[in-house]
Amino acid sequence: MTEVSVSARLPEDVFKELEFFMKEESLEKSASIRKLLAEGLQHWKERRALKSLEEGKVSFLKAAQMAGLSAWDFADLVREKGIVWIKSEKFISSDIKKALQ
Repeated sequence: MTEVSVSARLPEDVFKELEFFMKEESLEKSASIRKLLAEGLQHWKERRALKSLEEGKVSFLKAAQMAGLSAWDFADLVREKGIVWIKSEKFISSDIKKALQ
């Protein structure tokens, strides 16, 4: 995997939180930032996928792909968040066909 260097200026209070995280996780600064960024991006992808699913913009399987999760893991997340997503038979048929392939 190719890595790219990124520079950012942080408010002092955020940097202090980062230092605390580094100490708690026993990580160096760059490893801490990578871990937090990866977790934050995963959380963002999941929120985006759940919102799209709930609004009926995408099928269940497409939302799982958007979240970067397997259908089973995404189903657990949907259940955990209490998302109601079956609002139209348009996506139900599509999901059933894809699941049976």
